[in-house]
Amino acid sequence: MKKAMLSQPMGGKTDGEIVATREKAVKVLQEKGYEIVNTLFTDEWYSSEKMEERGVVQIPLCFLAKSLENMSLCHVAYFCKGWENARGCRIEHEAAKAYGLEIIYED
Repeated sequence: MKKAMLSQPMGGKTDGEIVATREKAVKVLQEKGYEIVNTLFTDEWYSSEKMEERGVVQIPLCFLAKSLENMSLCHVAYFCKGWENARGCRIEHEAAKAYGLEIIYED
């Protein structure tokens, strides 16, 4: 089964907006037969407290690094609306293009 990741802007969004966008994208990808690789890191390891304990200074960069690591498991990258306005999404997009992932854009 082919695997897909989601790239979605999160800055300035509520948790509810993030979840709603994610659920819609997951549904689209699952209907196309893709298995979804997680790129929403919410476990305790990524809490502000644990990041600080580990000495993480650039928290957004830590999330981006993990996202790129998970991208290595994927055949497809799905970009949610507004991706072009989000720094991390733009970097993920460039990586997806450079490494030949199929790219799907939210309608």
